[in-house]
Amino acid sequence: MAGTKTKAAADKTAQFDKQQYLDWFTLMLRIRRFEERAGMLYGQQKIRGFCHLFIGQEAIAAGAISATRHEDPYISAYRIHGLGIAKGITPNAAMAELYGKATGCTGGKGGSMHFFSKEHHFYGGHGIVGGQIPIGAGIGMAEQYKGTDNVCLTFFGDGAARQGALHETFNMAMLWKIPVVFLCENNGYAMGTSVERSSNVTEIYKLGLAYDMPSASVDAMNVESVHEAITEAVARARSGEGPTFLELRTYRYKGHSMSDPAKYRTKEELEEYKQRDPIVQVVDTIRKNNFATEAEIEAIEAQVKEEIDACVEFAENSPFPDDSELFGDIYVQTDYPFLTD
Repeated sequence: MAGTKTKAAADKTAQFDKQQYLDWFTLMLRIRRFEERAGMLYGQQKIRGFCHLFIGQEAIAAGAISATRHEDPYISAYRIHGLGIAKGITPNAAMAELYGKATGCTGGKGGSMHFFSKEHHFYGGHGIVGGQIPIGAGIGMAEQYKGTDNVCLTFFGDGAARQGALHETFNMAMLWKIPVVFLCENNGYAMGTSVERSSNVTEIYKLGLAYDMPSASVDAMNVESVHEAITEAVARARSGEGPTFLELRTYRYKGHSMSDPAKYRTKEELEEYKQRDPIVQVVDTIRKNNFATEAEIEAIEAQVKEEIDACVEFAENSPFPDDSELFGDIYVQTDYPFLTD
């Protein structure tokens, strides 16, 4: 794999069955509709604070989840709604978290940037750029220490690839053959700055080659390519051969966050990527192979719409955390003399 680029074949249908394509379609559509509704609700000030949408990047979440097991831990940055939902956080718990409600996946305390679920082995949600990279290696090392064959998937953006912690982590991960897969979600822009303006190395996967780490660039607008690359990397880690670095070349259709008008890119560039929409690609394959009728496709769309409508209603009707929660989920020195009831 080292130094190579994976390619999206013209027709990979033979490798995946009907159910896999329907599962991919349903999951990616669920994420897309959730994100679209979150954007609308943010505009209505139902959702406050930071909000980074995943629209356009759905193939990453879908391809990763089909290539891994439930027990494999995931950790990421702050563009996490899609990955969290793919890992098993329900739309109800996700939307309630965006609303800051007690029924959210972190009890309304984390908000958009800090999803977390021990039950689903989803460990954040981190606002410090690149901060999750060494933590992901640490989670992988813990799995190694416990004697499991679980593999930690560590996601980060192209901007985080500039952090020194990445290089320290890559060195240790290779030295100790830690079962971790590093995944750079390269959507072309670190906030509003293009890769070309911020890095001499524009093919980010090459950073891993300095550590003799198997590294590759992946067409992450194509769910089959994502699935195949992660499957190979995870198998390598499970067998004790250590980490892999994958540059997932993707694109976000919205700005960096809800406050970003994205004026640093052209309309033509955006439209070019929309022609490669990952959901459209999957639907085209479903139709081409008669995996579902138009009525069945419409039924999936209706089911997803119903789920998203229901999660908004759930969030609206959920309570805010009690004031006492200010002192919950924190470490406290029991004999600390300056805090009284």
